[in-house]
Amino acid sequence: MRTLVLGGIKSGKSQWAEAAIAEALEPVEPVRYLATGSVAEADAGWLERIAEHRARRPEHWSTVESDDIAAQLRESPSVPTLVDDVGGWLAAVLDRRGWEDGSILADVDEMLAAVAAFGSPLVLVSPEVGLSVVPASASGRRFADELGTVNQRLADLCDRVVLVVAGQPVQIKPLGSG
Repeated sequence: MRTLVLGGIKSGKSQWAEAAIAEALEPVEPVRYLATGSVAEADAGWLERIAEHRARRPEHWSTVESDDIAAQLRESPSVPTLVDDVGGWLAAVLDRRGWEDGSILADVDEMLAAVAAFGSPLVLVSPEVGLSVVPASASGRRFADELGTVNQRLADLCDRVVLVVAGQPVQIKPLGSG
């Protein structure tokens, strides 16, 4: 089963995703937590957010810090995995390919193929950036536009899509709805 969890900053999406994958498994079944956010050159506020996320994870979960979602999913397709988050992955892809005009289509297609082929429970967390003002910068607009497209494609692949608002889950694509 694949679940996409969307939400804004501090909406509770990561906490909801963590609870959802834990509920789907046996109490001490291992989970791989794939953290895509960069720790290098992070400011104190970002490091505090990372520490909050780490502190919530059960001890029997493993953490992998990588911005290569496709490689990680292909490496261990039978280990239940939580990816937090797709926005961090996209920022890393845009850093590699170019924020102005670099094509990311091959990266997106590769990640989506790995998601589609993944053979264990998978929960993907992604920011929902389309509920705010249009960003003032070209790079901000590109990020929002690209992430909106990636989220749509992921939603098509996932069995369930949930939007978390103020800590409350709203079923966008309930399990079993197609």
